[in-house]
Amino acid sequence: MVEIYGKDRGGLVHTSGKPQPQYKRVMAEELKEVADLITANTIFCTKEVLTSDEAARYLGISKSCLYKWTMGRQIPHFKSPTGKMCFFNRKEIEAWMQSQRVATNDELEQQAQTITRKGGKK
Repeated sequence: MVEIYGKDRGGLVHTSGKPQPQYKRVMAEELKEVADLITANTIFCTKEVLTSDEAARYLGISKSCLYKWTMGRQIPHFKSPTGKMCFFNRKEIEAWMQSQRVATNDELEQQAQTITRKGGKK
């Protein structure tokens, strides 16, 4: 016997037997989401050149934010020959992300001590 738990107005409802159509629809949607995530992760690991959609998803930002960064020349990118599309090299994006490192308080304190020992000169 198959047991299915589903949500119903404020609580869980237990039904036994054959899955109801609404549960099939929800399960199908969840399976599609999982498949999309697996596909996206596979693309990010194997694909060298990303589209704007893929790059935004890879970075975890909106497309509008990515467009602002490209217009401001803040992120490395390539233009198509027509100039209408942007492409991103995955390895360059990774290098760019890692170049934005922020020093820790301990590192800043050590730098300050080094500068004061030298009399204010670097």
